[in-house]
Amino acid sequence: MSEKNTIKKYTPILKSYAVEPHFVEEFGSLAKIYCNKGTFALKEIDPHKGSDFIRYVRTLYQKGYNRIVPIFPTVDGRYAILSEQKLYYLMPWLPNEDRENYFKKHQQMFRELARLHLLSSKEVTIEKEDRQEHYENTLLELEKEQEFLDGFIEQCENTEYMSPFELMFCTYYHDIRQALKYSENKLKDWYEQTKEEEKARVSIIHGKISPEHFLYDERGYGYFANFENAKYGPPSHDLLPFLARSLKTTPKQNEDCIDWLYTYFNYYPLRSDEMLLFLSYLAHPGPVMKICERYMKEDFISNERKYTQKLLKNYWLLKNTEYIVMRVEEIEKQKKAQQEAQKETQD
Repeated sequence: MSEKNTIKKYTPILKSYAVEPHFVEEFGSLAKIYCNKGTFALKEIDPHKGSDFIRYVRTLYQKGYNRIVPIFPTVDGRYAILSEQKLYYLMPWLPNEDRENYFKKHQQMFRELARLHLLSSKEVTIEKEDRQEHYENTLLELEKEQEFLDGFIEQCENTEYMSPFELMFCTYYHDIRQALKYSENKLKDWYEQTKEEEKARVSIIHGKISPEHFLYDERGYGYFANFENAKYGPPSHDLLPFLARSLKTTPKQNEDCIDWLYTYFNYYPLRSDEMLLFLSYLAHPGPVMKICERYMKEDFISNERKYTQKLLKNYWLLKNTEYIVMRVEEIEKQKKAQQEAQKETQD
């Protein structure tokens, strides 16, 4: 699209903000608007998502959390504009110069995430029947996955000539099974601890935590952007997807992830039942299970190499996650031992 047509596309939308564009750069769903009032970011989103996220942003402001890229209202007070079946909202364009290194930026992001969760935290009522139903359904899924694993390894071992994928699966079976059992045990511990409780803690969750959505202003302060997936939910719903993405690497002991997690926990400590559920979900070997299930369902494997590579990468993710889970277990046990020792000293 020519520069003239690009400006023409955005002029009617920006008119609602009394902004007249001089130059526009497009970056996917984001447009950088240059005008005499400064530089702005115009974001395009699916109108089906609506502008519900604006409500969560305003709630956070009301609760005292202001590390959010501001969303500007139109001249008549609206926070989003519908144009040609697309929804748009306007923000300042932050320079986002990396004044911090990779580790420090993540550390600051996790500290701000903990503050966001802490300030928006509230208790909600959970019916005992609903908690029980969630537990029983999740447990049933885990049992089905265990049956699948046992059935698949039996099928592999009864094959006269195993495929590379089947041979690799048999090598990894013990580790996958261990992760599944650990996840199940933590779930059972969580239910045993909470089955009589009728309250649970939720916060406003960002929904898509990423360094790309944590931007710096000219003073070097970090702000969250992209709240389009915001909602109330358990804070772990922000932590778990981020960890799943970050741990998709070759095998390594990722101490950075441990430091980021405990930066978060220092500001927003998880309760013992929340930690049990967090570890259950974190340890669950979902990605490696899915690739095995897809392979087993194929009538004819046209690309054995592709499946085998995916299995290997998901196994690396499993082992990287296992390291994080074990380190958290170790740190939590040490903290508990120190607390008990202090209590005995006081007594």
